[in-house]
Amino acid sequence: MSKFPRRELRHLSPLGFGMLVVSISTVLACLPQIAVHAQDDNSSAIHVNSNLVMLDATVKTKAGAIMGDLKQGDFEVREDGAAQKIALFSRDELPLNVALVLDLSDSIEPFLGPLRDAATTALATLKPDDQVALFTFSTDAQLVVPLTKDKDSIAAAISTLRGGGATNINDGIFVAAENFLTTAPQGRRVIILISDDVGTDAGAQGTRDIITETIAADASVYNLKIPGYNPPATREYAASIPGLVNIGKVAEASGGEIFDVPDTAHLGSVFSALLERIRTRYTLGYYTSASEVGSKPHKLDVRLAPSFGTKGRDYVILAKGSYYFRP
Repeated sequence: MSKFPRRELRHLSPLGFGMLVVSISTVLACLPQIAVHAQDDNSSAIHVNSNLVMLDATVKTKAGAIMGDLKQGDFEVREDGAAQKIALFSRDELPLNVALVLDLSDSIEPFLGPLRDAATTALATLKPDDQVALFTFSTDAQLVVPLTKDKDSIAAAISTLRGGGATNINDGIFVAAENFLTTAPQGRRVIILISDDVGTDAGAQGTRDIITETIAADASVYNLKIPGYNPPATREYAASIPGLVNIGKVAEASGGEIFDVPDTAHLGSVFSALLERIRTRYTLGYYTSASEVGSKPHKLDVRLAPSFGTKGRDYVILAKGSYYFRP
């Protein structure tokens, strides 16, 4: 079990972040046209064209129905206002890497049993090559199970956990994003926060740094919001704490969503619906002409062709809104 105490969490500024390059194995599998070459005759290092920008997008009608049969030509991508040529397009073809970030504070204890059962059912719907990692947080955040294809081991680990302590959501999300950034697993990356979203500890990272970290890690943040046991005094105390992460802003900036669980009886169905939503995301890639490293993010805009109407009025797209360039 690898633990990440709050005092050891490093502060990562946007200047040190860049566009996340898809891993070598994924590039070779999905993009054979990318130039790949050895560094020299005496080196086994392999390099790829590093100006490939990857992003995932979920498309819904204005009524909320998923638009799941779109084609590459139906999409338009703009970087800083300039139209880009889409070079990669797929739907649920790349491996999926899921970081479950589980709240272990006192208010969640009664939900751990039902959550184990829900995880067993929901995670079984993932593809064999998809991987899942388990993180937990209360006062501190820690990695419990590294990325694995053995989904049953995740549910088994949940059954051994016990609740207790504060609710440090800030560091829970940040540590998962940091892990993705440093381990750089191939394929798509998703962070699923499982919590009642009532923070009682602001941790070491604020909303701005958490957004920067998740975008740098190329991870979308989803929230399975469960109804924890929080008496009025706890909610009052939470409302008075400065610096608590704005989960809605993090989800929006990273292209994720919040799924509300009304009660334990619906935990399994909502969890499964969340994973189904992730599997209906489209993966788009284009080659950027950006060349200067800096702290200013490049703005992204994903939309459908004009024949589909107006974005925001006729349909909704969930996708990250920016990235940081690093050659």
